[in-house]
Amino acid sequence: MKRLAIAALAVLAVAAPAVTVTAWGNTGHRLIGVAAMRALPSDLPAFLLTPGAIADVGELAREPDRWKGAGQPHDRERDTAHFVDLDDEGRVYDQRGMAITALPRLKSEYDAALTQAGLKVDDAGYLPYAMMDAWQQLGRDFAYWRVLTAAEKRETNLERQAWYKADRVRREALILRDIGVLGHYVGDGSQPHHTSIHFNGWGDFPNPEGFTNSRQTHGQFEGAFTSRVARLDTVEAAMAPLNIDGFDVKARTVSYLTTTLGTVIPFYRLEKQGGFRDVDPRGAAFVNERLAAGAAELRDFITASWRASATASIGWPAVKVAEVEAGTVDPWKSMIGDD
Repeated sequence: MKRLAIAALAVLAVAAPAVTVTAWGNTGHRLIGVAAMRALPSDLPAFLLTPGAIADVGELAREPDRWKGAGQPHDRERDTAHFVDLDDEGRVYDQRGMAITALPRLKSEYDAALTQAGLKVDDAGYLPYAMMDAWQQLGRDFAYWRVLTAAEKRETNLERQAWYKADRVRREALILRDIGVLGHYVGDGSQPHHTSIHFNGWGDFPNPEGFTNSRQTHGQFEGAFTSRVARLDTVEAAMAPLNIDGFDVKARTVSYLTTTLGTVIPFYRLEKQGGFRDVDPRGAAFVNERLAAGAAELRDFITASWRASATASIGWPAVKVAEVEAGTVDPWKSMIGDD
């Protein structure tokens, strides 16, 4: 493998090791998670808007990097989720791969297509599928939370009501964890090196502009430099407004990663000019803009997932969330399990 409460925000100043090769270091991932949560619309569940939940997501956004080192097959399968190596024309790995705009519906189909083209998934990465999978998982969480919350309020049987409450509390913990995982992969997608074949120096490719081939490029940018210049207030000021009209997770994922791919050459040009040495304001602006892109995208992914969950069905036998929230369906058997 080639890749290796608001008071809690004080940890954002802690430098990440320069040798870390994970999209953003601890600082960047924490900041994306915190900024996204602080920007959530007020119609989302109130527990998500508390200082404790915001700080928890900041920490949990680091989690997929902390999974590393468990051994095989765990590491090989999961490490490949953090990136997708696109060539300069937006094709996966090289001209043999599909365009990012032509991703198959399923990851298994993606794997098979790359293998047939003579490419290895472990080289190409599968970040788009990690993002989409995490978004869909959060949608399941939100749908169950809606049902549990509605049932808890209406239930007159005290034993059942207590179960609904306990399961809602469990679901809230899962929601924070799953937002953290989603936030990690969305954050990976805002880091230029995690969308490009030029992931750690320009590499063995035509290089007419004489870009660096230093193998320290990736780690120094996302780790030590980012930890020096990233600022929550600057990131929040740079975040785009909420934009989830017509949200389609696949189209949005492709658009987002394509936009990040477009920052690869500007990164290398700025690096050549010395923009990522010390605390250069040009490099600082680049970092904070990229972190803001990740935070805004995460906020939008969370919000879109929440709103889509209102029309979902969950449990077995399946019940419609909208009908439970309207009080026209009793979800007890679907939630407790009708063996």
